[in-house]
Amino acid sequence: MSLERLVSKYVSSVKHVFEHMEFVETPMTVDPAGVGKVVDYARDYLKDAEYYREKEKFETSLTSVAYCEGLLDALRLLGAVKFEWSEPRKDAK
Repeated sequence: MSLERLVSKYVSSVKHVFEHMEFVETPMTVDPAGVGKVVDYARDYLKDAEYYREKEKFETSLTSVAYCEGLLDALRLLGAVKFEWSEPRKDAK
């Protein structure tokens, strides 16, 4: 799989999460404003990934979308958001 296609796959997957993610209450103290800030950072990394993909800087794009996924996974592991990763139904890009 080409780097460009791999980046497109990751970007599509992250977009799916943002569309279907649910915020949940947790038994631990997690500041909702802090959670929102982390989600904003994740969205910014997604925008960066798309920008660098357009510029055909696929290594940078892949790094950006991987950071985005890491933040989303961290929030999910904390129980602050709920979502499932899924494969995109259409061809990426």
